[in-house]
Amino acid sequence: MSRTGKKPVTVPSGVTASIADGQLSVKGPKGTLAMPLANEVTYSIEDGVIAVKPANDSKRARAFWGMQRTLVANLITGVTEGYSKKLLITGVGYRADSKGKVLNLKLGYSHDVDFEIPEGIEIKTPDNTTVEIIGIDKQKVGQVAAEIRRWRKPEPYKGKGIKYAGEFIFRKEGKKK
Repeated sequence: MSRTGKKPVTVPSGVTASIADGQLSVKGPKGTLAMPLANEVTYSIEDGVIAVKPANDSKRARAFWGMQRTLVANLITGVTEGYSKKLLITGVGYRADSKGKVLNLKLGYSHDVDFEIPEGIEIKTPDNTTVEIIGIDKQKVGQVAAEIRRWRKPEPYKGKGIKYAGEFIFRKEGKKK
């Protein structure tokens, strides 16, 4: 039995949820999100609570149960609070600057990297070594953060590169004489 799946997802005031056309739609103060419904799981909305239950006793249905409940909870959190990721840039001359719908990154290459900011994502640069990615869709926020980090992953000797805030970089010792 899924411990996560057993817990119903409460719908806070100011948020509306509806099931139509094989999709669960959630509308809140920050926007609207929708997700396709899995056939292995049944969804019910009653008394301000979304309940997720397996449709049958198959192994696949039980595997989907907890994940689908978590995805529903992510929709509710996204439209009420939103999600954010923070990236830190370390290295001499490495910097970032957000201008309109483009994030300009100087990462030690012979050219600047211009990253197009996708729809539904907001990127702030409080200083030139910090990038904050903000949005209501948890998957999209994480994907954008991973794409930006991919341009210059942190290296283990000096720690130069782009890392997540709070990420530990395993450091190696350099050559010995």
